[in-house]
Amino acid sequence: MAASPTFPGFDGLMTLSRREGVDIRPTLLRVLTDLYVQTSAHSEEEARQFIELTSRLFDQVDDATRAAVRARLAIYPGTPIEVLRKLGLKPAAPDPHPPLASDGPAPLSSLPPTTQQNEIPHPAAKLAMQPQDAADISEMFFGTGPNERAQILYNLADTPLKASPRIPAARALRALQTLEMAAYATDIENFTLEFGEALILPSRLAARVVTDPGGEPLACGCKALDIPSAAFQRILLFLKPDVGASVNTVYRLSRLYDQLSERSALIMLAAWRGSVMAVARAKYRPSLYDDERHRARAATGQTRPAQQPGSGVVVLNNWKNSGR
Repeated sequence: MAASPTFPGFDGLMTLSRREGVDIRPTLLRVLTDLYVQTSAHSEEEARQFIELTSRLFDQVDDATRAAVRARLAIYPGTPIEVLRKLGLKPAAPDPHPPLASDGPAPLSSLPPTTQQNEIPHPAAKLAMQPQDAADISEMFFGTGPNERAQILYNLADTPLKASPRIPAARALRALQTLEMAAYATDIENFTLEFGEALILPSRLAARVVTDPGGEPLACGCKALDIPSAAFQRILLFLKPDVGASVNTVYRLSRLYDQLSERSALIMLAAWRGSVMAVARAKYRPSLYDDERHRARAATGQTRPAQQPGSGVVVLNNWKNSGR
């Protein structure tokens, strides 16, 4: 099959995969997936080509590669339905008529199934996120709109990604009391400080979660702390007056919070924590690499002296003996 403009270099990878003794199929599937999720929207032709190329590889790769690709495509909003079904994932049904505040709460039968608070761990949740993968998931979540964020959080529950451990109940209860008092006083600084300490997030990332204008990251963090829905609504109304002034926004976030599973929130928390490691590695790796180069150059630049220490004494003694 000819190479698609969507997947540059595909011909070279396929040629390499046909060589005897070289199995490039796992790498090929990962590359195709990475190229596809880098773009937020695709044409019908691009989606068809992606389906044709990857469908042949899903059954020919190892379990680790399949699980990694499955986790990546599960949270990508533009994954074709055929691929989701091939991977055993449930496509999120779009809501053509989003509810308004006057519509009242949606019936329970129309809501996606949620995971209970005391849920049994996911049997396939053995895939720990690498720092770069965690950073990609975190940036993908922050860089999308409300509908895409809701779909990402809904799909996270079916991924084999390993979630963060639950926050201890005693710590979560203490945090809830402090967070509510800070929200009542509209004290964003102290709220962010307590929020970051409770979730073990650095201050910079905690501030990004709390001050996000959409409100979905805050809902995700509160769900990870197992904050009751009524308490979350109070925090939302007092901490963010601009959000509280919009009835539709409050209702949308409240409905999202009720549908959000604890597992999805803890997976996103793991992605936030992992993204911090990716930033730290990117910050310090170049300096360490240059240090190694400088040390290597200094070592190779040293030359041994042509005349060894002590050799001059021997020459002087020989001269004295010859003069006698």
